[in-house]
Amino acid sequence: MAEIRESELKKQIAADTLSGVYFLYGEENYMVSTWARRLIQKAAGKKFLDFNSQHFSGDVSADSLNDAVQALPFMARRKCVAVSDLTLDSRSPSENRKLKELLQDVPETTVLVLYFAVSKPPIQKEKKWKEIYAICKECGTCLYCPRRTQSDLEKMLMTMAGKRGCHLARPEANRIFRYVGDDMTALLNELEKVCAYTGSGEITAETVDRLVTRNLEARIYDLSKALLAGRHEQAYRILGQLLEQNEQPVRILAALSSAYVDMYRVRTALQSGETALEPASRFEEYRRREFRLTNAEKNMHHLSTQTLRISLDVLLQADLNLKSSRTDSELILEQTLARLMLIANGEEKSA
Repeated sequence: MAEIRESELKKQIAADTLSGVYFLYGEENYMVSTWARRLIQKAAGKKFLDFNSQHFSGDVSADSLNDAVQALPFMARRKCVAVSDLTLDSRSPSENRKLKELLQDVPETTVLVLYFAVSKPPIQKEKKWKEIYAICKECGTCLYCPRRTQSDLEKMLMTMAGKRGCHLARPEANRIFRYVGDDMTALLNELEKVCAYTGSGEITAETVDRLVTRNLEARIYDLSKALLAGRHEQAYRILGQLLEQNEQPVRILAALSSAYVDMYRVRTALQSGETALEPASRFEEYRRREFRLTNAEKNMHHLSTQTLRISLDVLLQADLNLKSSRTDSELILEQTLARLMLIANGEEKSA
């Protein structure tokens, strides 16, 4: 067998040509869960599910898993055994050996599905995981679900809205994306809410603004825009809302610092004659999240490299104060916002 793409797995399920072992993982947890569910439904069939569909958590013992895998299906040609987020760290060498042996000896009457919708198996770093993955690749099928691009996610929102009897235009799909981020589960949850409210017909920007919950990253983007534009009332209002929603000051500062780091990287890329997306080729954190760099480019067009460096120094000092000072954390954040606005306005020249 081999590593395959999602389109190939879709064909396998449609043609009912399943392999004995599946290893599903990736950056997009929603799709890992979706493909695992489809595989389990196909492999287990619709009858006698109490016997032909067995599900285990990641710490299942090798012996218990082997018993389930080797057991014959009940009045069906095959059964399905699924394990969510398999763990290896707490297993003894003997346990790991048994696990590898059972993966190599899955009978034709069983489809074993290992899927990782929460954890990320370190198959590139740890030897024991490399060995498990290699066996699954040799004896079965491995599927990696990558993070979707912004364009893909906007198209998905438009398509899913249509299936619910609503029309979502591209600008409004982009609006939802900017508010929610690139988590598919969160996007679909927000779309469900918007479609239920709309009922049918056009989903307007006003409806999106009224109903869609903005994630921390989106709120911090709004906050950074307000700071750079000198809109102090809006900036402090956003900060107050975040604190009222019980966002931790350390998380707020970390997200704000990340926004400024994005702007600094974009500025230095542009100064080097590169495009704003150049940092994506150097930093793994931007993989399929290039929209962060696009947003940063929109924000920092009037800021110099030196201004951004001074701002980062202020943010670093605020981080140290939050973690070591007895000063009220809310006051530290308020003072930091004030200094960032002064720096953006050219009124403070050094940190």
